[in-house]
Amino acid sequence: MSPLPSTDVDPSWLAVLSAERQRPYYAPLQQFVAADRAAHNVYPPSATVFRALEVTPLPSVRAVVLGQDPYHRPGQAHGLSFSVPAGVAAPPSLKNIFRELSDDQGIARSTTGNLEGWARQGVLLLNAVLTVREGMPGSHQKRGWEEFTDAVLAEVNRLPHSVAFVLWGAHAQKKAGLLDARHLQLRSPHPSPLSAHRGFFGSRPFSKINSHLKQQRLPEIDWSATS
Repeated sequence: MSPLPSTDVDPSWLAVLSAERQRPYYAPLQQFVAADRAAHNVYPPSATVFRALEVTPLPSVRAVVLGQDPYHRPGQAHGLSFSVPAGVAAPPSLKNIFRELSDDQGIARSTTGNLEGWARQGVLLLNAVLTVREGMPGSHQKRGWEEFTDAVLAEVNRLPHSVAFVLWGAHAQKKAGLLDARHLQLRSPHPSPLSAHRGFFGSRPFSKINSHLKQQRLPEIDWSATS
């Protein structure tokens, strides 16, 4: 079983992570992921599965962008929802995110798909499921990751300040029941090419997040700072 990381994850997350490790689902989940890695390519690499919890400390979370599961093609997933490593071409959903960012904020489309710069400003880029088998989206769903990330969302929900939760698509919007009414929920269709034209384009999530943060007297996000 792969142990829960204890050094790279920001210390602010360790209490919830340690608690989840004791729950009945956790050991079977890690055994499943380890077995699937032994037989198939699984993404992201094991060293970056918890990357979102490394670069965004719990107290600093000002916004959450919730994805479904990691990209399932080689070299794309690196532990941050919708993000890809520097030098990797942006997948279609990320291209649409950059298009909406340009329309919303007037920011030129980024030359990198690495969104770590957002994460370092307090944007938690979290997938509901943290691993996936190559070429098989959804292959690691309903194995326990959802319980784990629900616990992470519950910790964010308990923060003393109001957080902006970005819920793109029906899958993310199912998490709305975990959140208190004092938080901002931004709901729209998913940025996938299959649904972006149904209301994602024109939804202006980036300006709405910054307006919310300004009202809370919290620092706004510099959306031009990606990597």
